[in-house]
Amino acid sequence: MKIYDSKDIRNVCLVGHGGGGKTSLAETMLFNTGQTNRIGRVNDGNTISDYLPEEVQRHLSINTSLIPVEHAGVKINVLDTPGYSDFIGEVLSALRVVETGVLLLSAVDGIEVQAEIIWDIMEEMKLPRIVFINKLDRENARPTEVLDSLRAMYPGVRFAQMQIPVGREDAFSGVVNILGEIPPEHRDEAELLREALAEAVAETDDALLEKYLEGEHLTEAELVRATNQALSLHMVVPVLFGSVEKNIGVRELTQFIVDKVQAPVPAAEKSALVFKTLADPFLGKMSFFRVYGAAFTSDAPLYNATREAEEKIGQLFYLRGKTQDNTPRVEAGDICVIAKLQETKTGDSLSAKDKPVLLPGIDFPEPTLPVYIRPKNKGDEDKVGASLARLVDEDPTLRVSKNTETKQLILTGIGEMQLDVISEKLMRKFSVSVEMETPRVPYRETIRKAVKEVQGKHKKQSGGHGQYGDVWIRMEPKPGVDFEFKEEVFGGSVPRNFFPAVEKGLREAVAEGFLAGYPMTGVSFTLYDGSSHSVDSSEMAFKLAAVQAFKKGMEQASPVLLEPIIEMEIKVPDSFMGDVIGDLNTKRGRVLGMEPQGKFQVIKAQAPQAEMLRYSIDLKSITQGRGSFASKFLGYEEMPAKLCDDLVKKLKAEQEK
Repeated sequence: MKIYDSKDIRNVCLVGHGGGGKTSLAETMLFNTGQTNRIGRVNDGNTISDYLPEEVQRHLSINTSLIPVEHAGVKINVLDTPGYSDFIGEVLSALRVVETGVLLLSAVDGIEVQAEIIWDIMEEMKLPRIVFINKLDRENARPTEVLDSLRAMYPGVRFAQMQIPVGREDAFSGVVNILGEIPPEHRDEAELLREALAEAVAETDDALLEKYLEGEHLTEAELVRATNQALSLHMVVPVLFGSVEKNIGVRELTQFIVDKVQAPVPAAEKSALVFKTLADPFLGKMSFFRVYGAAFTSDAPLYNATREAEEKIGQLFYLRGKTQDNTPRVEAGDICVIAKLQETKTGDSLSAKDKPVLLPGIDFPEPTLPVYIRPKNKGDEDKVGASLARLVDEDPTLRVSKNTETKQLILTGIGEMQLDVISEKLMRKFSVSVEMETPRVPYRETIRKAVKEVQGKHKKQSGGHGQYGDVWIRMEPKPGVDFEFKEEVFGGSVPRNFFPAVEKGLREAVAEGFLAGYPMTGVSFTLYDGSSHSVDSSEMAFKLAAVQAFKKGMEQASPVLLEPIIEMEIKVPDSFMGDVIGDLNTKRGRVLGMEPQGKFQVIKAQAPQAEMLRYSIDLKSITQGRGSFASKFLGYEEMPAKLCDDLVKKLKAEQEK
């Protein structure tokens, strides 16, 4: 692959709902431009873009693929992104490094959920975009209605229809560009569309606007120039049509990208952004980066400005799917890959050490679906942890943590399919077989009643020195304090040197809990009396006496379970408000308030963590994938008595088993 100047590079991202034809479009663009001699099919598992075993098996994209398409002296870096919501992180990182997004919509299915979500993301980024309405050859194709729906859904956006579809369904045979040679039978419609385009783009130039307002027609050259300017300024969104499967409209889209998409604007200083990381079993870690300023060469030193670390640069190479092509140099505006960077992660900035440049990073959504992950084979615990660390490098929407209370390794992701893919990757890449299940909830225990006096006595005689420890203890609830130990011993009934042993025994007992094996909190213990033996007393004897006192006292202190409560902000479209609030009520949630945010409502609520472990899945189902939420730990509250009793019975049964 030759090295291209910045002016001859176009960076675009194919986005949309799953099944919209993104991967097939990339495949067809490669075929049309002579880079392949056949068009691979997603269902056959032989496309250049979807090459990972997990993608071949599922017939869908999981990973953003880099597909350079060379046409008419221009290199189009096509980033083919997944359309499934679990892999939204791949879409966000790809959109960050392109000049234009190409949104694929189905002429049959219209604006589906993921397309709507990604549109909103591009709108927030102020990213220029092209709409490509696909599948005009299918039964019930309705391209005009889809375009009308876009205009109704986004009334502030100027959609510019750039083509006239010729025929529908089985009779769909091509497209006519309104800025080109127009057959006689389409001239009237083309004239109306050109007039609408002129109205939309005339504002790019004062002289053109004046000419248009005075009723004069814009020349072909003026209209083309104004359209190009309007696209780069994101004043209009061009709409094109086609059938990827029948290879109709794909050549026109490719040429449109070459002619209309803005070339990268190089920055003054040497700079690049790593937008994707891939762990390859043979090459090691591969870092995909977009160059913003100056050229990068394989022999020059590299500096990670984000982590303030020098990196040893290895071989630079272009990728087309999984095919590598080494290059000694990559120009500003281009996208390339470098292997085996040690410190660098997704979102990091690369530059020269003497002039470090820190580029804006990538904002990834916080994962909200936790699972307890453990190896099927004993002894693989360390291997699981090390392997997950490498996969988290690949996917910044994953989190791995160790819950110190439940002793469980927790993997948190965006959705179930993403977590299933991680399980498969662990086996394929690292030969680690794992199981995933709902995590244990880190409950706590406490007491509701004070116990004024309880005795713990440990006495044992078996020849030689015996064991003797005797303590009297008071217990009382003390909310807000994890553990408190005091002593009010008078007259030396318990020698001072045994106080720490009593405290240690109580601390260990509190850590083990009483009801169901959960740590206790909010309890104060006072050692106020006891007795000792000059020969047989020992630290161990007093520690065991304290544990006895704890167990006796707990039977009188009305112990209860406390459950963790989380604070939530749930963002949902207005139309789903009632359903979401109704569902929260079934989960013992408390709605604290609501506030509008654009076309969404943000619900502020509190709920027991135990009820919300699978909420990511529930919310997706209720809102058809349009809702999202964030949560944080708030504190502990006493469980309702009936639920507490049932849970204690269940936990004890599990422990006995």
